[in-house]
Amino acid sequence: MADAVTEIVETRVAARLDRLPWGRFHTLVVVALGITWILDGLEVTLAGSVAGALKESPVLQFSNADVGLVASAYLIGAVLGALIFGWATDRFGRRKLFFVTLFVYIAATTATAFSWNVWSFALFRFLTGAGIGGEYAAINSTIQELIPARMRGHTDLAINGSFWVGAALGAAGSIALLAPGAFEPDIGWRACFLIGAVLGLPILVSRFFIPESPRWLVTHGRAEEADAVVAEIEGRFAAHGHVLPEEDLAVMRFSTRHRTSFRDVFDTLFRLHRSRALVGLSLMTAQAFFYNAIFFTYALVLTDFYAVPASHVGWYILPFAAGNFFGPLLLGRLFDTVGRRTMIALTYAASGILLTLSGWAFAQDLLTAQTQTIAWMVIFFFASAAASSAYLTVSETFPLEMRALAIAIFYAIGTGLGGVAGPAVFGALIETGSRGNVFAGYLLGSALMIAAAVIAAIWGVAAERKPLEAVARPLTSLD
Repeated sequence: MADAVTEIVETRVAARLDRLPWGRFHTLVVVALGITWILDGLEVTLAGSVAGALKESPVLQFSNADVGLVASAYLIGAVLGALIFGWATDRFGRRKLFFVTLFVYIAATTATAFSWNVWSFALFRFLTGAGIGGEYAAINSTIQELIPARMRGHTDLAINGSFWVGAALGAAGSIALLAPGAFEPDIGWRACFLIGAVLGLPILVSRFFIPESPRWLVTHGRAEEADAVVAEIEGRFAAHGHVLPEEDLAVMRFSTRHRTSFRDVFDTLFRLHRSRALVGLSLMTAQAFFYNAIFFTYALVLTDFYAVPASHVGWYILPFAAGNFFGPLLLGRLFDTVGRRTMIALTYAASGILLTLSGWAFAQDLLTAQTQTIAWMVIFFFASAAASSAYLTVSETFPLEMRALAIAIFYAIGTGLGGVAGPAVFGALIETGSRGNVFAGYLLGSALMIAAAVIAAIWGVAAERKPLEAVARPLTSLD
C-alpha cells in the first residue's frame, strides 16, 4: 500500500506554471531535455546505416540475422531501462534520474565503439537502449510538467520530431565515416558510435540549470521547495520585462505521500483508466512495430533489393529524415486546435493506408531506390506525427504521481510487442529475398496503425489546452 498521508497542501503551483509565456527558460528545457530524441534518432539511424559495414567488418562479420539480433538487443534494453528508471523517476524525482539515464547512455554508446564480437556489441547496445528508454520516462514527464498547457501539444510533438535531427546527424556521420577510403573497414563504424557521446557530454552539463519539477515536489510533501522553484522561474521572466497576468489562479489541494504503490499504479491503469490504457497500448504498439520494423531494416531493403552500396545508404536517409521531422513540426499545432482525438486518428489512418499502397508498389517491383525513398517520406510525414502523439498521449492522460512509470509501462509493452518483434520479423522476411513476403510484413504494420486509429477515434481523450491536473486528476488530489 502507499505510504500514509503526511499533510494537506494547498498550492497554486500548476496554475502559475501554466500562465507563463514562452521564454528562455522553456527553450532551455527543450534543448537540455529534448536531446533525448536526437540521441535516439542518432542511435537508430546508425544501427541501420552501419548494418552493411558491420557485415563487411573483418572482425565482426555480421549476418542479416545478427543485424536483427543487435537491433532487438537495443530495444530490449530500452524496455527494461524504461521500466526501471521510470519507477525510480516517480520515486526519487525527475531531476536525479535525467542525469543518471544520460550518463548510462554516454558510457554505453562509447563502449559500443570498442566491441570485439557480436555478443559484446549486443551487450553494449542493450545498455545504450537502457539509457535511452530511461530517458524517455524521465524526460517526457519533466517536459510535460514544465511546459504551459496551451503549448504542450505542439511543443511535445516538435520535440519528439527532433528524433529526425538525430537521424540526419547519424546519416551524415555515416556518409562521412563510412566513405570508401576514409577509414579502415573496421574503424569507420566504430567512430560512428562516438558521435552520441560527443553530443551527450555538453548536454549533461546544461541539465544542471533545469530545476526539479514543482508538480512532483508538491505531491511529495515539499511544497515550499516547489514554491521557491516557481518563484525563481517567474523571476527570470520578470528580469526580462515580462509582466505576468494578475488573475485568480486555481488552488489545488493535495494530500502528500512519498511513494505510490504498484498496486495503486495497476489499479489506476487497468481499472480506473482502463479505456485510456487501451488507447495508450494500441498507439504505442502500432507505432513501435510500424517504425522499428521498417526503420531498423531500411538499409537491408536498399542494399538487398535496390543494390544500393552500404556506404551510400546515408544519402537516402537524409530526405527520409526530413519528411519525418517536418510532419510533427507542421502538423503539431493542429493537435492543440483541431484536437487530439481527431488528429491522432487521422495521422494513424493515413500512415497505414499509405504504407499499404507503397508496399503493393514495392511488391510489384514498380519502385526504384529513389521513388521508394519518396514514398517513405510521404508515409512518415504522417507517421512521425502519429508516433509523437502516442508519447504525448501516455504522458498527459495519467495522474502525476505515476506519470513516469505509466510512460515506461506503455513504452515497454508497446516496444516489447511491436518494436522488439518488428526488426526480427522483417530481418527474416528480407532474408528470404521475396518482395511478397516483405509486403506481407508491411500489411501487418498497416493493419496495426489503422486499428489504433479506430481505437483513438472512439476512446481518445480531448486533452488539448487543458492543465495536466484537469486531464488526469492526481491520485492525491482532494478537490
